[in-house]
Amino acid sequence: MDDRYSRQTLFPFIGKEGQEKIRSKHVLMIGAGALGSGNAEILTRAGIGKLTIIDRDYVEASNLQRQQLYTEQDVEEKLPKAAAAAKRLQAINSDVNIQAVIADANPEMMEDLIQGVDLIIDATDNFETRMMINDISQKHHIPWIYGGCVGSFGMSLTIIPGKTPCLNCLLKTIPVQGMTCDTGGIIGPAVQMAISHQAAEALKILVEDWDAVRTSFVSFDLWRNQYTSMKVSKAKDTGCLSCGEMRTYPYLDSENMMKSTVLCGRDTVQIRPPRQQQIQLGDLSRQLRTLGYQVKGNPYLLSVEMDEQRLVIFNDGRALIHGTNDLTQAKAIYQRLLG
Repeated sequence: MDDRYSRQTLFPFIGKEGQEKIRSKHVLMIGAGALGSGNAEILTRAGIGKLTIIDRDYVEASNLQRQQLYTEQDVEEKLPKAAAAAKRLQAINSDVNIQAVIADANPEMMEDLIQGVDLIIDATDNFETRMMINDISQKHHIPWIYGGCVGSFGMSLTIIPGKTPCLNCLLKTIPVQGMTCDTGGIIGPAVQMAISHQAAEALKILVEDWDAVRTSFVSFDLWRNQYTSMKVSKAKDTGCLSCGEMRTYPYLDSENMMKSTVLCGRDTVQIRPPRQQQIQLGDLSRQLRTLGYQVKGNPYLLSVEMDEQRLVIFNDGRALIHGTNDLTQAKAIYQRLLG
């Protein structure tokens, strides 16, 4: 394996010195879906020193069309994406230190995970989490790379604290898609293009080639053959609460974080308890079976079949209620089974 990175070090902007820098860096990946799995594989193959992946979801059949790390067996076993990704990535490059976190990112958790991180990559599907990433980035002066895609459209932006506008500054400037993968669909090439933009910027930052880092907002539509690059430097706002002169980091306030979330047009509600807890899944499984529920599980979660809904319970107390987008109904189901 001595020549594992030989083609990468031949690239003059990386070289052996850049490779050593990559090997010394720690990347935090928020999300292990389409963008997360693709970025994680590229960085793992590139020889990143440490990769922490946090994701709240598990692998479903509809993921296989575009989420490149997962298999049909992962779907059958209902493996959490973070765990399935870590297993595959470790097989790709055993030298990389990979940490899988099966949870929903929240401000308290981010404060712990951010220690020693050199770069954050956004691979989420909601703006609540992105705004939290933006604030934690500004607070700890860690660059992050925003990315998104739906249909044949994608976008990317690199945010460097103290140099570029932050996402909070740009909300009135950049286009925010209203559609999701579940309402507008998505094609694999759009995912791969967004990944390419994010991963290229990541490598520039990891080798510390700051002059090469792109500071414009890019968007593209592969089906309509459109590509746009927008300069955003003038959008920096001195009054911004996230990066301005009187910053308060509003999106790190737990009161501003929803405890119940409708997930990405999927007819699914996530319920997150106010405080993390450890649930003994084996004991709970036996209790639910005694009550007549059909229960399947693995070391990470339980899947409970109900009349019209399906409840997936993680061992940190979080749950996904499939078959409804009614927050009240979802909370009632959660409380009925978990208290």
